[in-house]
Amino acid sequence: MAHQLPILYSFRRCPYAMRARMSIVRTGYQVEHREVILRDRPEHMMEISPKGTVPILLLHDGTVIEESLEIMQHVLSWELSEAEAHWVGRNDNEFKFHLDRYKYPNRYEDVDEIEQRIAASKYLLDLDSLLGQDEAIPMNLSDTLFPFVRQFANHDQVGSMYKIGAMSIHGLQRTSKARRSKRV
Repeated sequence: MAHQLPILYSFRRCPYAMRARMSIVRTGYQVEHREVILRDRPEHMMEISPKGTVPILLLHDGTVIEESLEIMQHVLSWELSEAEAHWVGRNDNEFKFHLDRYKYPNRYEDVDEIEQRIAASKYLLDLDSLLGQDEAIPMNLSDTLFPFVRQFANHDQVGSMYKIGAMSIHGLQRTSKARRSKRV
């Protein structure tokens, strides 16, 4: 019987799938990569993981790993430090919450995309402070956070904090309040 590789179901633009793939590439971990079209999920993928989200890693022994961070931990043999767990928690909860509402304000009731960008930017400013410290950010942590920061930066390249230059968070807040008052 031929040696079968673990199967990774993925979607190229999903930041969770990106982080899992980054750990796989960095380690040279061999997988059979199956790119998924989310509107047409493969039957096998749905059989092993009925929730239908990516990434999914199916191991030789039949173990299914459905969470990107768990895939990274498995592939990298990585146990998060307390500081890493703090940043991953902020990224996956606080930042992702605001990122989704910034990118897709029409999916949520009464959401102002500029307010959401401001809230997400606060996390990025804190992250920038971490990066400005003497210690280098561990590569595993960088790979965990990067896909989400990338998504934020790529969403509105004219208005993102990387393009607005001197405009402060305070200036963005004034703009948001002005937009809100126009809606009323």
